[in-house]
Amino acid sequence: MKVSYHDDERPLESPMSTTPSRPPRGLSVFVPREIKPQEQRVALTPDLCVELVRAGSPVSVQAGAGRFAGFTDGDYGAAGASIVETAAAGFAQADLVVKVKEPLPEEYPLLRPRQLVFTYLHLAADRRLTEALVHSGASALAYETLVDERGQLPLLTPMSEVAGRLSVQEGARHLLGPSGGRGVLLGGVPGTKRGVVLVIGGGVVGTEAARMAAGLGAEVVLLDRNLTRLRELSRELPANVSLVYSDAATLRRELARADLVVGAVLLRGARAPRLIQRADLALMKPGSVLVDVAVDQGGVAETTRPTSHAEPTYVVDGIIHYAVPNMPGAVPRTSTSALVNATAPYIQALARHGLEGAVSLDPRFLSALNVHAGCLTEPAVAETFDLPFVSPRAALHSAGLTATGTT
Repeated sequence: MKVSYHDDERPLESPMSTTPSRPPRGLSVFVPREIKPQEQRVALTPDLCVELVRAGSPVSVQAGAGRFAGFTDGDYGAAGASIVETAAAGFAQADLVVKVKEPLPEEYPLLRPRQLVFTYLHLAADRRLTEALVHSGASALAYETLVDERGQLPLLTPMSEVAGRLSVQEGARHLLGPSGGRGVLLGGVPGTKRGVVLVIGGGVVGTEAARMAAGLGAEVVLLDRNLTRLRELSRELPANVSLVYSDAATLRRELARADLVVGAVLLRGARAPRLIQRADLALMKPGSVLVDVAVDQGGVAETTRPTSHAEPTYVVDGIIHYAVPNMPGAVPRTSTSALVNATAPYIQALARHGLEGAVSLDPRFLSALNVHAGCLTEPAVAETFDLPFVSPRAALHSAGLTATGTT
């Protein structure tokens, strides 16, 4: 991104001064403890906390927020953060709230006008959350819609990598007989057939799922409608991955062959297309597994509904459905490190410059802005729920802000 931090950006000190000048005060930052069931990631590491505090942003962290990711309250305290006991106290004093998952209903009343919230939102799957954010007057920026200079989704990529690999790991586990599955070993052994893995979608999730399944020795079929992407993947993936153009007939044919199906279709900011209808389940082998990674965006199957790590699966018409919206939360140490590696420069820019300043330095922040000052600013979400849409720039101006100015 365009934001950079150089020594010449710091306030000049008098040659006679013996006391270092303090950095200008940035936004106050709060990191709450995640309350989504079995969500064990945390949005800020102690190392990033040190950088924010040094740059002039006070940081507060809710007690226990980093426990499962391997960080103690003492680690955050040593990094310069203050520890608060309740989310209410942290939200009340923060200019910028940094989370991993979307605010849940008990957090809605804690949001306030002009407060910034930076997290995964996936609004197209949750009208209630969308309306709550609009009514709060807060500015909500979504990790998953931020587009970088290459047209990529840099804050979605690391968690998509984790989820893609986990999809095969979890699918293989639920194919085991004791889990109620078909009793298939994906890689097989000499003298037996290998398991068949169908991956729907050739994005980051699908690519990592195919690579993982291929590594286990399965027969893998990846479907996508983008021929350019299929050609790219032909150079990236091993020979036991068949890359096939997707249409309705092909999808139905491959569903009938698969032991494990991974739903990995992403439409930026929008609801995932429902490619698998309930009637299609009758084509599938009893005891086969559907891992719908797209559940965050509503899922690729008509029969998908969100589950949790505590109860990750359910059965419809003999097909095991795995539909945990926060799959990477199962590996919080790996996921937290991967996420914060990606989010750090964006968090630092928002904390140092505020929303208007960050947009001025890098207009791509506008792609992350889903809600601002009572306006819905993500067109795909507005279309999904038939709600009024205001462009991000227009919303900034209508709120009395200037996207070309700085704070």
